[in-house]
Amino acid sequence: MAVWDDVVGQDRVTAQLAAAARDADALVTAGSAGQAAAAGAPQEPGAERGGAGQMTHAWLFTGPPGSGRATAARAFAAALQCVSPDRALGGGPGCGFCDGCHTTLVGTHADVEIVRTDLLSIGVKETRELVRRASLSPAGGRWQVIVLEDADRLTEGAGNVLLKAVEEPAPRTVWLLCAPSIEDVLPTIRSRCRHLSLRTPPVEAVAEVLVRRDGIEPEAAGRAARATQGHIDRARRLATDERARARRAAVLKLPLRVDDIGGCLKAAQELIDAAGEDAKQVAEEVDAKETEELRAALGAAAGTGGRLPRGTAGAMKELQDRQKRRATRTQRDSLDLALVDLTGFYRDVLAVQLGATVPLANDEVRDSVQRIAGASTPERTLRRIEAVIACREALERNVAPLLAVEAMTAALRAG
Repeated sequence: MAVWDDVVGQDRVTAQLAAAARDADALVTAGSAGQAAAAGAPQEPGAERGGAGQMTHAWLFTGPPGSGRATAARAFAAALQCVSPDRALGGGPGCGFCDGCHTTLVGTHADVEIVRTDLLSIGVKETRELVRRASLSPAGGRWQVIVLEDADRLTEGAGNVLLKAVEEPAPRTVWLLCAPSIEDVLPTIRSRCRHLSLRTPPVEAVAEVLVRRDGIEPEAAGRAARATQGHIDRARRLATDERARARRAAVLKLPLRVDDIGGCLKAAQELIDAAGEDAKQVAEEVDAKETEELRAALGAAAGTGGRLPRGTAGAMKELQDRQKRRATRTQRDSLDLALVDLTGFYRDVLAVQLGATVPLANDEVRDSVQRIAGASTPERTLRRIEAVIACREALERNVAPLLAVEAMTAALRAG
């Protein structure tokens, strides 16, 4: 299986990446210091060096949630590290089986740093450590690759730290940045990257990969792919996690429960509570293990609850603060996921009202969709969709979640 097989529905992008990987392999194989340095030279702002296959030192992958931008970046990183002896025989680098490909994909390659955050932002401290890592020569002699999956979460200060590393890259260092859109990255950084825009994968392609890779029954795979409208990770979770299906089913009942103010407030509180349960579940799975591991590393005996050595309280406080920030991020992500499902419901309502022939994303609640469609107008449905979008934007601005959701459910009733 080639590393590109899991980059679903992105033929144009994978063709460019495969060509660049061949170009990069030629530079390494040739062993020319001049050529390698050229590959690492920064671009002029706004310029794109060479043709579609030209290797460069910094890449920006953008695309809507579920498009697989991080998957594409990891696949490219694996292709850059491919050491298959057959890569020059027509298939090019990226075999998926050699030590370079395998260790990159599982996250253990010495020269590949994959950075993702479960917090709300990436700060200056973490970014400086990445820049330090990027300055090192590759241990394996090929490329030092930094995959930053959440480049949109860099603070302004962190972005400025990263900028200098992208402007003056070390030889044989490649930055792979991922963000939802090009506007989510500082203009000074994005102007020094080659931009690759990914699209939402076709529902059929997502269903096919769920069957092939995850062993999901075709009917269940198709249902999950339609429900998530091509979001690969959400489709996998929906097809394999009973709790995810139960939470989604509860969200899809909300439009029928906002007939009065009492119903609006109750529905809002239940959405917040469900998101809080998700955060609590993550905390139960991760926090205790992290805390015990840190206590052991600081010299406290495992499971004793004994006093920590003097001078280590700061490290424990830092971990607790990180866990609180992660819980906030988890709650917001869970809530946002519910709002996406709600938007999909009203999208189906609008399709029915307009007589569109597109398949319903939420066919399992067709009766509810038709009931809401018959009791309102397309104009009211659009206002309801706008209310859900406004709630998502309010949460991004750190509005208190309960207030934002209560305002949304009230607007759904009035709409």
